[in-house]
Amino acid sequence: MDELIAEFCPNGVEFVPIGDCVEKVTNIKWSESKYESFQYVDLTSVDRNTHQITETQTINVDNAPSRAQQIIQTGDVLLGATRPMLKRYCLVNDDYNGQICSTGFCVLRANASIVLQKWIYHQIASTSFFTHVERYQKGASYPAISDTDVKRYEIPLPPLPVQQEIVRILDNFTELTAELTAELTAELTARRKQYEYYRDLLMTFGDNPAVKWMTLGEVGPVCMCKRIMKAETSPVGDVPFFKIGTFEKEPDAFISQEKYDEYRKAYSFPKKGDILISAAGTIGRTVIYDGKPAYYQDSNIVWIDNDESKVLNKYLYYCYAMKPWSVSTGGTIARLYNDNISRAKIPVPPLKEQQRIVAILDRFDALCNDLTSGLPAEIEARHKQYEYYRDKLLTFKELSA
Repeated sequence: MDELIAEFCPNGVEFVPIGDCVEKVTNIKWSESKYESFQYVDLTSVDRNTHQITETQTINVDNAPSRAQQIIQTGDVLLGATRPMLKRYCLVNDDYNGQICSTGFCVLRANASIVLQKWIYHQIASTSFFTHVERYQKGASYPAISDTDVKRYEIPLPPLPVQQEIVRILDNFTELTAELTAELTAELTARRKQYEYYRDLLMTFGDNPAVKWMTLGEVGPVCMCKRIMKAETSPVGDVPFFKIGTFEKEPDAFISQEKYDEYRKAYSFPKKGDILISAAGTIGRTVIYDGKPAYYQDSNIVWIDNDESKVLNKYLYYCYAMKPWSVSTGGTIARLYNDNISRAKIPVPPLKEQQRIVAILDRFDALCNDLTSGLPAEIEARHKQYEYYRDKLLTFKELSA
């Protein structure tokens, strides 16, 4: 790269708006179409992780929308310019040459005399470009960026031989990253299956006389926090309030410190280490309460107040993963009632055996799920490595006027 830059652009490169590097895209005139139907790339078509078109719908010319749509061709770069596709992008391959796409996409078609198709693709994948999108997108509830503002983004325009070498390097890096990610993902899938196998094996006791079968009601009472009314919450505040929709996620509601202190002292509240269970929505999700200030939606998020001298919290956590309860489906929405939980039976071995099982499964759990170590972190590191080198390769000194 140093040799190429020294040969072709030793004093820097020109930066130009991306709009100066692309050609006008043709809109379809339905009345002049020689085809009966098209594959339609709509706002659900592009996968945000693989950056490929994953699904389309067939649209008949006779039933086509009155509004003009864009004809795409091989090598076009599609950028989702409106929610829910905002910031998703892809490079059109031969499978979709001559098809049409939603006007929710900004279509960037390279002027081949000055810029490579993939040069534009890698430019809009860069960190700098998405900073530009954040700056110019409009609308709080339905954010979008206009074609004009997309094309305002300035990109470095080195001579074609320099573009070709950088694209070659990035393509190779992308391919190697994809291969490694596929291998690591396959390894992670295998590890999860291995974990599930050993979990089921370790939790199967047969007729072992040392193991008692107990209902969860015998392990401890089902508890929940005091009901919090909507008027008692706010978008910002002192203590996070987790509803069923934000369970395991980031909170979007808070309660005051005073209300938290009052309710925590006067009503049921989980102890550090207790296993919280989702009783609605996606039923049976679990979170280990970490002891930090937080409050939980009554009846939708519950826990068993167990005595750890008999049943360990972490052992319960692994029991819950096997979904020992039956879910009530008689109503409009399936949910897990307290009775469903209390009647569920689990095997309870002696504490020493519980500790041994937990120690083994904790190691599997960390390998499979901990995003700070193990395989998921390795996959994330590879993506960050690619992004780092991509942004470095796309950084140029600007040519002096």
